[in-house]
Amino acid sequence: MTTTNDIHEQKVLILDFGSQYTQNIARKVRECEVYCEIHPCTVDFQTIEAFGPKGIILSGGPASVMEDDSPLVDPKIFQLGVPVLGICYGMQLITHLLEGEVNPAKEREFGRAELMVKTFSHLFKDVHSKSVVWMSHGDRIAKLPKGFKTTAFTDNSPVAAMENSIDKIYGLQFHPEVVHTQEGIKIIRNFLFNICKCKPLWKVESFADYAIKNIQDQVGNGKVLLGLSGGVDSSVVAVLLHKAIGDRLICIFIDNGLLRFGERLKVEETFREHFQMNLKVVDASERFLDKLKGVTDPEQKRKIIGNTFIHVFEEEAKKAGDFKFLAQGTLYPDVIESVSFKGPSAVIKSHHNVGGLPEDMKMELVEPLRELFKDEVRALGREMGMPDEIISRQPFPGPGLAIRIIDDVTPERIIIVQEADKIILEEIKAAGLYKKIWQSFGVLLPVKTVGVMGDARTYENVVALRAVTSTDGMTADWVPLPYDLLGRISNRIINEVKGVNRVVYDISSKPPGTIEWE
Repeated sequence: MTTTNDIHEQKVLILDFGSQYTQNIARKVRECEVYCEIHPCTVDFQTIEAFGPKGIILSGGPASVMEDDSPLVDPKIFQLGVPVLGICYGMQLITHLLEGEVNPAKEREFGRAELMVKTFSHLFKDVHSKSVVWMSHGDRIAKLPKGFKTTAFTDNSPVAAMENSIDKIYGLQFHPEVVHTQEGIKIIRNFLFNICKCKPLWKVESFADYAIKNIQDQVGNGKVLLGLSGGVDSSVVAVLLHKAIGDRLICIFIDNGLLRFGERLKVEETFREHFQMNLKVVDASERFLDKLKGVTDPEQKRKIIGNTFIHVFEEEAKKAGDFKFLAQGTLYPDVIESVSFKGPSAVIKSHHNVGGLPEDMKMELVEPLRELFKDEVRALGREMGMPDEIISRQPFPGPGLAIRIIDDVTPERIIIVQEADKIILEEIKAAGLYKKIWQSFGVLLPVKTVGVMGDARTYENVVALRAVTSTDGMTADWVPLPYDLLGRISNRIINEVKGVNRVVYDISSKPPGTIEWE
């Protein structure tokens, strides 16, 4: 991956109307090795024109174009001479702006539907005449805009796809960017390569050299402070910085008492001994647990953990000396979140990752991964020769095990979750499934059940096992783990983890559920 002019001439602009799937669109475009950026739909036309896109994608969104305050876009985008693809709300908006007609559907269409391609379209090249797509809409096209034709339909959507091939304006009522749409990636590739005529130039191989040079240019002879968590993002940032500036990087690892089993020792061995980095380890577990006493609300847990982390980090930063630069593992989804159109969509919950640091630290941010998605970060780590054990790690929430204890956090409960989690990961790895699963973990439920152990009655805790597949964490399906594996995990947890007499398996997907329970 390079950032030459050639790459940035081959780019796509995604305008965000508040869809929960907007990031999925960008990830799919990047997977096709085409550079793209997400901007809010409120961006002005001059900015859109100056961006110089090879194509424009209008995302979905929760609003209806029939509402007075529905988000719009400047109709002049259709006069830029570049292809436009509208997805769900984006398609309805195209219809609305180009004087077609959108009406409420008699039946709201949500979930899987069978798409039937009606006529030839470059958008559906090599796509089967019948395939499964993912719908999520309450309105539908009642009258096509002038110059458009219907290219596909479903039982509930007479216009599931439309196009004006002369002006290169296309609309899809379904979401090609989610995994539930069987041939969605083909449709996206067709738009990028057959219609927009993009070239696949966005590659990860040369990004390390580019990032290292940028770090050296920004930092000069200065020192950089990094809060190291041991997760994929901060680990890749640490290695990049170490390659760029060597011992002028100081890493601080804060043990909040809510980590995986053996996590602190693993971080010390990896970064201090293997990579020979300057690493300071801070045991603040008592401080965190004291703040969390009696707290059961998940949002309150997150705020307490985030604020405590900031205070501890500030104290340790002052002890470490005078630093001008602070490094963070900011990824492109974090950048998107800060600028995207929020619209009327509901807040589901705070982000799992611990929040940012206070402005009064007066340090300049170094964010070498801010252009990348998670899968691109993993690829970069492999390119730099980092151990697969780090690069292939499953995501772990910033608040740690506090949000996997559905009750107040106590040392006893932490031990139960740590030991159960250790068994789950051991068995998942032994079965050869670890890399095929996005996340697998245990959750301690706030209930007790009757059991029988050793001919005696027990009344002990329940652990819920959760395992999901996903490409990006935005959507996820539960994993149909083999019965014998479920049996081994259950038997080991009940026999080896004191205080547990029952294990259950969570078979809900996202949506409608979430991956973590809190």
